[in-house]
Amino acid sequence: MSGAGTGGAAKGEGRSIRLLIADDEHLIRGALVALLNLEDDIEVVATAENGVEAAEQAIATTPDVCLLDLEMPEADGLEAAARIAASVPSARVVIVTRHARPGVLRRALASKVAGFVPKSTPAEELAHVIRDVAAGRRYVDPEIAATALSAERCPLTDRELDALRYSRSTMSVQQIAERLHLAQGTVRNYLSSAMTKLNASSRHEAAEKAWEQGWI
Repeated sequence: MSGAGTGGAAKGEGRSIRLLIADDEHLIRGALVALLNLEDDIEVVATAENGVEAAEQAIATTPDVCLLDLEMPEADGLEAAARIAASVPSARVVIVTRHARPGVLRRALASKVAGFVPKSTPAEELAHVIRDVAAGRRYVDPEIAATALSAERCPLTDRELDALRYSRSTMSVQQIAERLHLAQGTVRNYLSSAMTKLNASSRHEAAEKAWEQGWI
């Protein structure tokens, strides 16, 4: 099975870096596959169109590196990264995003994601990032890093964030309470507290504000 540091040695030993690509946009996924497969030392071994499928494909193919779009259905890139880390710890993850919300980088680094790049990154540069990550290093796009450093800290507790995360959907307070295994009154208190901290008039507005900052 491939290990986290095998990618760097792979090039010298003549074996390819095994790559999984997950993106819900078919054209972008196809373009990445075609361009990265042109690299002599990179082999795309699996693709996926959502986060759940990405985790399943990672288990099935044990790639060296997983290139995951941040915004995907079923499970986003960070959720998929967590599932992959739990099931295929040797695989290293690079997150690709169109909207580099500052809080997301903090979440990514906290979850030990190895790379974080914008979707505008040229394929040739992306190949270099994949090689670095496969060799055991980390890479964060400088502009994303600068934005994250200047961003405000999240004032919400973990439970408030949990309640807001589900509030971005059509779930009722009762359904959120059931999902979090909490009483409805407790969930309302968390939502009310979050709304006050974010100066929001509704739980949905608070959830959007938290999402825009990358906190959920």
